[in-house]
Amino acid sequence: MLLIYCPYCQEERSELEFRGAGDAHIARPAEIASISDEEFEAYFFLRDNPKGLIFERWRHIHGCGRFFNAARDTVTDKFIVTYKAGEPKPEIGAAARQHGPVETYEAVEGEAQ
Repeated sequence: MLLIYCPYCQEERSELEFRGAGDAHIARPAEIASISDEEFEAYFFLRDNPKGLIFERWRHIHGCGRFFNAARDTVTDKFIVTYKAGEPKPEIGAAARQHGPVETYEAVEGEAQ
């Protein structure tokens, strides 16, 4: 089970209590009515899907109900840091960006039966 730290409740809770809400820190157009269709498409639909470190919005659905941001490694699914919505994007050190082999059930427990 994956545990996620809620910065508002200040405790780690089961991943089942949370829902992902997309990319964090998206620059929203000031005058959305005046942008072209192509600019709207890029803003609303197009997202990078990098392998490695990403910044996402999450919501603690079955807890406080609040949105927060998280830095997560998409390779290992490890949450590097979580922080309150509205706070600036934190600097993530190079050590947090590097990852070793992904630990799987089979590697730890043996062949699943």
